[in-house]
Amino acid sequence: MTQNHGENPQRTAAGARHIRARMQTQSLLAMKRVRSIRKNDVKGFFIRNAFVLFTISAVIIGIILGFGLRSYNMSYRDVTFFSFPGELLMRMLQMLVLPLLVSSLITGVAALDSRASGKMGMRAVIYYTTTTIIAVTIGIVMVLAIHPGRGIKDEFSKTQKIEQVSPADAFLDLIRNMFPPNLVEACTKQYKTQYGKRIVHVRMTVNDTIFTLNGSQEITREETVPVPGSVNGVNALGLVVFSLCFGLIIGSMREQGQPLRDFFDCLNEAIMRLVAIIMWYAPIGILFLIAGKIVEMDDITAMGSQLGMYTVTVICGLLVHATIVLPLLYFIITRKNPFVFIAGLLQALVTALGTSSSSATLPITFKCLEENNKVDKRVTRFVLPVGATINMDGTALYEALAAIFIAQVNDYDLNFGQILTISITATAASIGAAGIPQAGLVTMIIVLTSVGLPTDDITLIIAVDWFL
Repeated sequence: MTQNHGENPQRTAAGARHIRARMQTQSLLAMKRVRSIRKNDVKGFFIRNAFVLFTISAVIIGIILGFGLRSYNMSYRDVTFFSFPGELLMRMLQMLVLPLLVSSLITGVAALDSRASGKMGMRAVIYYTTTTIIAVTIGIVMVLAIHPGRGIKDEFSKTQKIEQVSPADAFLDLIRNMFPPNLVEACTKQYKTQYGKRIVHVRMTVNDTIFTLNGSQEITREETVPVPGSVNGVNALGLVVFSLCFGLIIGSMREQGQPLRDFFDCLNEAIMRLVAIIMWYAPIGILFLIAGKIVEMDDITAMGSQLGMYTVTVICGLLVHATIVLPLLYFIITRKNPFVFIAGLLQALVTALGTSSSSATLPITFKCLEENNKVDKRVTRFVLPVGATINMDGTALYEALAAIFIAQVNDYDLNFGQILTISITATAASIGAAGIPQAGLVTMIIVLTSVGLPTDDITLIIAVDWFL
């Protein structure tokens, strides 16, 4: 016993000396590296990271320019002209989304055997579902803890009328869009149930007790009925389902399917070369996109304390999910530094900030993962298109948080069952949300209807939806 007690201080001192020696060695190595840096090394660093540096500079200049021009009270036409370079970037990226989505999925699935694709697909679905559920949970915890909806409803102003949507029709539309009857039409339109009025004639039997006469009377009434309709926009979900099935069939055809594999592989390579060209224009477009949004946004000071707290709550939830949860998951699974991986994605992250669209950012995300992070093309081509279509963590967090915020504004107490219903419907609705800006407002109607909240109150948060 005494011998063990005597050895402990010695071991502690030896451990401390070992740590100090390692720290000194590392500091000496760091100093040698700094001294060995030459002009060519600095030049090479700037050349390798030119895209990222240009894009970050564009974001900073765009923010400064946007706030600087707010005092000039530009007209709507002036803002449209000013934002035109940013609009061009959005159109260029959206132009490439459709061929890139189809070609990458088909080549990625065809390059894998059915067993490997099934294994990868199962892992991807588990990951997507897990992160979405975590995002919803974070949103619910944040809104319940901060309670931004405390106050009076009169503080808000309603400016728009929201179209009512039945949750059952929205769910059926999601299934319908998975199987488009016309692939050409799926490139430009999505199925969406519309609502029309129909006159119904009802014949009723009338009994007259005084004269003991029986007769009938025809009554007309108006009722709302669902009718087939469509909205503009790429039916990404339907194209993903078709491309997955088509790629599996081509892969199973072996030598017979080789010409088709070569064709889509060549198409994918051509699209990626176009992306490389557009990336040089991206910083200019992002600059004007961000500056234009800042110029046209409403006066933040006039939005009210409730809406300000709501915005802060959403941003805090998104930051927790993006900077803590996702890097932690990456570290647990790979045992690697997540921030080194994130550094390779910086160009895509900044582009997503400027465009507010996962679909528009998809081409640049491919480029970053394959060239900067050296991820296998078979993985990126399979996982990214599916993820950009159904893995909407931010939308799920935002919808769950917004639904509870609207309940708080209306002094509506939610029980555990209703909160659970919101979490489930927010997860399901985020899958059906297209990868386009402000798509969450449409699917949020499903979440509100599931717990009986007024759907018209979506207009309360429209003022800050573009920003979130």
